[in-house]
Amino acid sequence: MGTSYHITYFDNEKRNFKTSVDSLLQLVNKSINTYDPESEVSKFNKGARSFKFQLPFLLPPILKAVEVSKASGGAFDPTVMPLVYAWGFEKLKDRPIPTQQKIDSLMQFVGLDKIEFNKDSVWKKDRRAQLDFGGIGQGYGADVITEFLKGKGINNMLVELGGEGMACGTNLKSKKPWELGILDPNSTSDSLFFKAYVKLADQSFTTSGNYFNYRIIDGKKYSHTIDPKTGYQAERAILSSSVFAADASTADAWATAFMVMGHERAIELLKQHPELEAFLIYSGVDGEIQSYQTKGLDGFLEIRK
Repeated sequence: MGTSYHITYFDNEKRNFKTSVDSLLQLVNKSINTYDPESEVSKFNKGARSFKFQLPFLLPPILKAVEVSKASGGAFDPTVMPLVYAWGFEKLKDRPIPTQQKIDSLMQFVGLDKIEFNKDSVWKKDRRAQLDFGGIGQGYGADVITEFLKGKGINNMLVELGGEGMACGTNLKSKKPWELGILDPNSTSDSLFFKAYVKLADQSFTTSGNYFNYRIIDGKKYSHTIDPKTGYQAERAILSSSVFAADASTADAWATAFMVMGHERAIELLKQHPELEAFLIYSGVDGEIQSYQTKGLDGFLEIRK
């Protein structure tokens, strides 16, 4: 997945699960990694019509993606893969800005109505349709690892995969809830600092932002967050979206959706989804950095001034 992982867990038996975790992540990659030409999703994307699942790791993210796509009014959509390629956010980083004509042509086969699936297979209603799990994959990988460790009797752990993950139980070393930092949007890849800290127990965490993944063409910054409804970058005032939920797949997908729709619509939608907690950072009309947090984070989130 082009990232790192960190796992801390407490086990009375002192077992080392690193080999098993690595093997699991390799299998997840073999299912959902678009950078691997031999992965299941790559074979589906290159194929003309249908693909039969060979591993149990492709169907769950499809189900979650469809669930969040419907609930978010299409702000999250795993069929944006052709647009991701067109904007150069996959392998060809030096490709030019796509023309309006190119975007219009690609939009004809973007949308969940272009694919169908059952428990055995996924198939295309348009042979040009493609899937991309970049907005959910790391969260899903963290869920797979968490469930594996729970199956081994581990109840207290922190699983982090590329910034997404799960905090289960407590940190037995400090005897306190797990504490995580939320990056300040003004951070750079060379200088990281935190805007807030949050304490979690039995909750997932994820943060989406545009501060690292972007392209600069002719002096203009192009965000990697693409609006599935327009085919263009989602130019919103929102700077980062941190979401906390029962599982990391859900949190990851919603964090992406909130970046697409912007903070105003996200705040309204959060009122309809009490199962989600969120911390949104955005630019106010005067350019000042502002934030919003759901009520459920009161007492657990500390914002640094």
